[in-house]
Amino acid sequence: MRFVVLCAVALLIAPLPAAAQDDQTLADIRQELTVLYVEMQRLKRELSTTGGPSVAVGGDTVLDRLSVMENEMQRLTSKTEELEFRVNRIVEDGTNRIGDLEFRLVELEGGDISTLGETTTLGGDTGTPVPTTGGTAAPQPPASSGVVPGGSQLAVGEEDDFKNAQAALADGNYQSAADQFAAFSMNYPGGPLAAGADLGRGEALEGLGRTREAARAYLDSFSAEPTGQVAPQALFRLGKSLGALNQVAEACVTLSEVGIRFAGDPAVVQAEEARRTLACP
Repeated sequence: MRFVVLCAVALLIAPLPAAAQDDQTLADIRQELTVLYVEMQRLKRELSTTGGPSVAVGGDTVLDRLSVMENEMQRLTSKTEELEFRVNRIVEDGTNRIGDLEFRLVELEGGDISTLGETTTLGGDTGTPVPTTGGTAAPQPPASSGVVPGGSQLAVGEEDDFKNAQAALADGNYQSAADQFAAFSMNYPGGPLAAGADLGRGEALEGLGRTREAARAYLDSFSAEPTGQVAPQALFRLGKSLGALNQVAEACVTLSEVGIRFAGDPAVVQAEEARRTLACP
């Protein structure tokens, strides 16, 4: 993905207790790739018709037929938007999973992980504009629109779940916030608020004193959207956490990347302060 992230992954994964994902064998990972392939094939079926058109445009008068056609157009437009949202979510989630599997395959086979680049989006470039970087806080969904600032549609209940987790974090209920953000990531994988949820989970874990787990959460947030709204803050907090874990050299490199990648963002000032605290060269 990027050299800083790859270095951080290697640092964060190795010392942790064996988790279910880290215990996977090469055969397990290849099996996951096969499952993903099957899911992609099922998705392709959406492009195939199931029979003849079933649109009925009958009516006694021209106005009646026009009304029927307008209603049918609205129904089809709504269905198209629903399917487009579903396809985009599957592509995003599938791309993230394949990127993770590629990394673990190379690691298990003894390859050079530094040669890994960006995972190509499934299906090629979708033409979706890359969101610009903004503030340092997690993205705030509008009060009732169900759409985040990049035009992405939120799933039912996604906005409320995210706000509830944020409220717990703001109130200092770190364990509750960590649990809610973790559940959010499981319920809405690859969603428009996924990176913000990982960032919030990291802050909650940091509040609980679980620095290593917090660093992994910040890494997940940055990896999910390396150019997204919360990416500068996620990268800064990742570097700061590495410093707290006595990985000073890696922390200094990571913190320097904040200024290189996100010049002008408030996180750059925070990163420079952290570099001075660590006496980075």
